[in-house]
Amino acid sequence: MTHSSIRKQLALAVLCTLGLGAMSNAAIAQTNPTKEGYLVDQRGEVAKSGFGLCWRTSAWTPARAIAECDPDLMAKPVAALPAPTQMAAVAPPAAAKPAAHKVTLDADTLFDFDKAVLRPAGKAALDDFVAKSRDIKAEAISVVGHADRFGSDAYNQRLSERRAAAVKTYLVGKGVDTNRFTAEGRGETQPVTKAGECRGAKSAKVIACLQPDRRVEVEVVGSTIAR
Repeated sequence: MTHSSIRKQLALAVLCTLGLGAMSNAAIAQTNPTKEGYLVDQRGEVAKSGFGLCWRTSAWTPARAIAECDPDLMAKPVAALPAPTQMAAVAPPAAAKPAAHKVTLDADTLFDFDKAVLRPAGKAALDDFVAKSRDIKAEAISVVGHADRFGSDAYNQRLSERRAAAVKTYLVGKGVDTNRFTAEGRGETQPVTKAGECRGAKSAKVIACLQPDRRVEVEVVGSTIAR
């Protein structure tokens, strides 16, 4: 090999070295925020070797790995957590509605005239009252006895009290809570008939006219039971 040939080869090697250096410097000079940690070219693309490998810079870390260059180092996506189970809304219990059941019973149906012992027809009437009150949670039950105007005030007061007590005793025997009861008699003080409506001395006709005054009022107050 002549000296001239050697000089030409050396010059070519120098030129190649300078060209590669210029390319490297140009690649290093380029930055791309999305590919931080890798050498990029003037186009912003990752610079690769002849074998298709990416060139890493000193700023490279596994956290900056990209799929193009280091697919095995890419963080695996975190599986989405299942949505929290929605608890079914529990409806608050419906507020109990106030309720009342009142009945006015004919004393002549409940008792014989001038008596305080319940008749079979009177017991049937009270059984019907109990059945119709089953949907009420009783808070208070009142029984009030009344009498007509025949007889003394004191006698009629006692008779009305005895009849109220007889009705209470029967209802308690049917399972009604005795602690909820009030039972009282009001004698002839609260007549239903109007003054002068049933005039005359004591007779079958006048006694029949005064029948509405001989009564027992039963009332249960409480709240409706949901079924």
